[in-house]
Amino acid sequence: MTPTLSSLGKDLVGLEDLSAAQIRTILDTAEPFKEISERRIKKVPVLRGKTIVNLFLEPSTRTRISFEFAEKRLSADTVNLTAEGSSVVKGETLVDTARNLEAMRIDMVVIRHGASGAARFLADRIPSNVVNAGDGAHEHPTQGLLDILTIRDHLGGVAGRRVCIVGDILHSRVARSNIFGLLKLGAEVAVCGPLTLLPLGIDALGVRVFRRVEDAIEWADVLNVLRLQLERMTAGFVPSLREYNRFYGISSRRLARAGKELLILHPGPMNRGVEIDSDVADSPYSVILGQVTNGVAVRMAVLYLLAGGAPEAAEAAKRRGVG
Repeated sequence: MTPTLSSLGKDLVGLEDLSAAQIRTILDTAEPFKEISERRIKKVPVLRGKTIVNLFLEPSTRTRISFEFAEKRLSADTVNLTAEGSSVVKGETLVDTARNLEAMRIDMVVIRHGASGAARFLADRIPSNVVNAGDGAHEHPTQGLLDILTIRDHLGGVAGRRVCIVGDILHSRVARSNIFGLLKLGAEVAVCGPLTLLPLGIDALGVRVFRRVEDAIEWADVLNVLRLQLERMTAGFVPSLREYNRFYGISSRRLARAGKELLILHPGPMNRGVEIDSDVADSPYSVILGQVTNGVAVRMAVLYLLAGGAPEAAEAAKRRGVG
């Protein structure tokens, strides 16, 4: 019997600590949950009676809404907290906030925080399941999982595929989760961007480094295009947005020059005309909206597995749903 995610640990903090088998378990469990989102009534009762707190102490739209959809489609009770609506703004510590929530008998916390390591810090201090929805520049595991699932959907597999992550690698938690997950599943991974936006020693993770985006396009089967995270930058990492687009923007002209079809991903939000041109974002090779759809299914799978659900029972859970 395939082990559940929860039997291997109570939390999902990152993909670095997961095995290839665990990652495949999550991806495979997400498959039957995809169909639920296509139904007239989009619900299954597998988390009925569970209470999940979405503790988003950093701004988010896509990730927060995606988790909320996932929780509601699994019939969980949800509570949403933001920094502005919590006692954190009054000086309360993260642990005190979580312990007060624990006293109300919650089951899970989905946390997004601006500090790297915040999810692990919390997971080590409370008995509830903790899911990392992005912590600083550390990891964003569910985004990494949905990116990998999207690649698997469109290319039939991940092993042997060449995936290049282009853009602001230095500040990106998405890049790190993608690197850890893709390498464990047998993909070849590269990064491309200005030297100022590449972490020192990034090649030690087992990735190839491209300085020119044209070389990256020539090499890759998949481009995962990242935005410039201007809100995390404290210095002039690039001369200007126009200059960045000139040298690293993904344009139809650059893609046409490669003479092959590439899969184009972007975790959002997009800065059109900066890291990606509109004609590329809206092209047949773009699977950006498919990533959004897969995000709900992946998050449903993670919550279900952490709650003790068995992967092989996910299909049966889908059949037991309403509608």
